[in-house]
Amino acid sequence: MHPRRPDGFDGLGYRGGARDEQGFGGAFPARSFSTGSDLGHWVTTPPDIPGSRNLHWGEKSPPYGVPTTSTPYEAPTEEAFSSGGGGGGVQGQSSEQLNRFAGFGIGLASLFTENVLAHPCIVLRRQCQVNYHAQHYHLTPFTVINIMYSFNKTQGPRALWKGMGSTFIVQGVTLGAEGIISEFTPLPREVLHKWNPKQIGEHLLLKSLTYVVAMPFYSASLIETVQSEIIRDNTGILECVKEGIGRVIGMGVPHSKRLLPLLSLIFPTVLHGVLHYIISSVIQKFVLLILKRKTYNSHLAESTSPVQSMLDAYFPELIANFAASLCSDVILYPLETVLHRLHIQGTRTIIDNTDLGYEVLPINTQYEGMRDCINTIRQEEGVFGFYKGFGAVIIW
Repeated sequence: MHPRRPDGFDGLGYRGGARDEQGFGGAFPARSFSTGSDLGHWVTTPPDIPGSRNLHWGEKSPPYGVPTTSTPYEAPTEEAFSSGGGGGGVQGQSSEQLNRFAGFGIGLASLFTENVLAHPCIVLRRQCQVNYHAQHYHLTPFTVINIMYSFNKTQGPRALWKGMGSTFIVQGVTLGAEGIISEFTPLPREVLHKWNPKQIGEHLLLKSLTYVVAMPFYSASLIETVQSEIIRDNTGILECVKEGIGRVIGMGVPHSKRLLPLLSLIFPTVLHGVLHYIISSVIQKFVLLILKRKTYNSHLAESTSPVQSMLDAYFPELIANFAASLCSDVILYPLETVLHRLHIQGTRTIIDNTDLGYEVLPINTQYEGMRDCINTIRQEEGVFGFYKGFGAVIIW
């Protein structure tokens, strides 16, 4: 039975055929170690024997029975041979590749869940926000589920997944605009650990410019999301880009005189985007710090090294992202309601009746700006008017 020899063994400078170069064959030659002079020769054991004491070149075995005061080379344990040899290196590479694929899969699943599975909640949430006619505010998830069932029954599943492609386009435009602006300007895309107020201001300025560039496409995506499927034509996936460009140049899209100019929409759009980014970033860092500290303390309590497993590596980030997004949406929900009503005004959009689950309603608001919209909602619909469709956030 031939012993298994690792590929990367350091004892005696072993590297594959290094033993043959030094005169060692497949087996050790028969030699008697009865005299003290024989003890001066190189002495070693096969590297596949656990617990063997292997010497490096330039070292000799100590005389028999004489204790050593220093141990220049520590004997490897059985775990070291099982993980530190050639097979262990392959296992380490395989484990690293597995972690990378797992991280990619978890990120893809999170993106799919947030933008595809949760899209019906986004649709109903936006329809309730812009529906100033609604008598039912849908503040609880129970009424939201009921109205979702009614939409699916009368209009089909497409009524709950409309405008999904445009949301991805808006995200792509936002990322592309941020990358292009950061390349041609000194504005940083990320804030370093040793940050200063100037760097924070430049970073937030980059975010503001990005939201301004993506603003017309966001308006077009909002229209596709709330437009009723009953009167909706089969539009292409690039219709959002066409309508966004038409909104900028003022051509190609039917608008009424109540349409607010893009200049008056810059402030509420940038305000909502920057506040959402700040709140989500702070909460994400805070939750991530707490979870990592808790994981580290649990490792110390178990008297084990704080080596993160696959769950410890990706689960805290998922929880932190979820908590940050949820908290920022809840805090800024009233401002988002005002923003969506300003964007949708004058676009001749017809939405579904969120009270009955069938029929359609036109949007005929006449807000003069952000302040007028806030005062009108508070006077006519009450404080809970800012939270119309909040039950969809709970379901999400």
